[in-house]
Amino acid sequence: MHPGNKDIKYLAEHLLHTGVGGLAERERQALMRISRKLQSVRPEQALPDHGPTVGERLADRVAEFGGSWTFILLFLCFLLGWAFINSELLGTHAVDPYPYIFLNLMLSMLAAIQAPIILMSQNRQAARDRMTMIRDFEVNLKAEAAIDGLHKRLDHLTWEVLSDLQLLKQGLLAQQGKQPPEADGPA
Repeated sequence: MHPGNKDIKYLAEHLLHTGVGGLAERERQALMRISRKLQSVRPEQALPDHGPTVGERLADRVAEFGGSWTFILLFLCFLLGWAFINSELLGTHAVDPYPYIFLNLMLSMLAAIQAPIILMSQNRQAARDRMTMIRDFEVNLKAEAAIDGLHKRLDHLTWEVLSDLQLLKQGLLAQQGKQPPEADGPA
């Protein structure tokens, strides 16, 4: 059996609660697309089952705080305070006089550390988003299959009602002594 057929059989049983034999071509094609998507994403490797590590949680918190107005305002106050203390208060005895070379070095080191931490957090968020997208796609596929089934049932019921109406019409015409027309189709 082709590996893709095994995946389609698994998806049909677990998503649609049916076997492969009862699937329409459209449903089979949708399952093949899901199978290819799952094979390329490899969701079992996207997020570990054991939860985030201490480093990953720390990266998320640093990224969350580093992207907040609280951080921006606190950092602005720190920079203004540094400039005020080294320029006005300490004057000629300043630790870091006017071009603030030491402050520039600290800011560069902070950026060099903060940027990869934020990228780690963004990579984890992208993996979570991929998993959410796959789950949404599965739900949409189930909904599409359910709607398709409802359409088929509605069509079946409509034909049954039309058939019953035709029988009632023939019965009424027979009671009135009229002959029903020979052909109901277009001429």
